[in-house]
Amino acid sequence: MPRVTGGPTHARKRKRVLKRAKGFVGGPGTIYRQAIEFTRKAGKYATRDRRQKKRHFRTLWVTRLAAAVRERGIPYNRFIPALVAAGIELNRKMLSDLANIDVAAFNAIVELARPHLVLQTPKAA
Repeated sequence: MPRVTGGPTHARKRKRVLKRAKGFVGGPGTIYRQAIEFTRKAGKYATRDRRQKKRHFRTLWVTRLAAAVRERGIPYNRFIPALVAAGIELNRKMLSDLANIDVAAFNAIVELARPHLVLQTPKAA
């Protein structure tokens, strides 16, 4: 009995995998077996990184915001509670955008939060 290789069904499957591997350099972009492995791994990375992307952006916003606030003589860990106490409900993304784009508005927000800054209490010896 002759061996069945799949014919058109297998060709479609192979074409789909190689299409997904388009752009991969070397073997993974042209060799079916390697393309299967690399596209599986790429799918895993894509799923993982969709979640990590959110973390990375928040880290970026916090870093930018901390630098902007530090220039104005306020530590970041005191600035955020001062904003809450002042009743300012802007998130870190909006604050970092303001610090980069509209410096005057950001300075106004910092001045609104300044009276609500909690001073550092001395440690008991």
